[in-house]
Amino acid sequence: MSDQFKRMQPCPSTPNCVSSEVESGSQSIAPLVSAGDGETLIEALKTYLEKDSAFSIIEVEAYYLRAEARTRILRFVDDVEFQVCPDSNQVDMRSGSRVGYSDLGKNRRRLEAIRKFLIEQKLATS
Repeated sequence: MSDQFKRMQPCPSTPNCVSSEVESGSQSIAPLVSAGDGETLIEALKTYLEKDSAFSIIEVEAYYLRAEARTRILRFVDDVEFQVCPDSNQVDMRSGSRVGYSDLGKNRRRLEAIRKFLIEQKLATS
């Protein structure tokens, strides 16, 4: 991978993380597929996260976005990342809890809700 691309953090062995860089198993989630190019999808993700008070954007580059998400009740911080795959319209994504063992599926639901919104807006195809 080129130096211009930042690598997402790997998921720990605990079941409180999902990532499209995990090939199979309970931590695996499909990447986003942009209806246009990956950089446009990163910009759309930034706009979406800015409008949701649960998220704080930490870092944005042309090919990478990192945010923190706070859970509503206990206010735990989860890390959320999106990264454009080189030479494709695919965007890898990851959401993982910083503490605890199980997230009761919260990280997967979070990313699937984002995917659903992007598909409804015709910004992503899957």
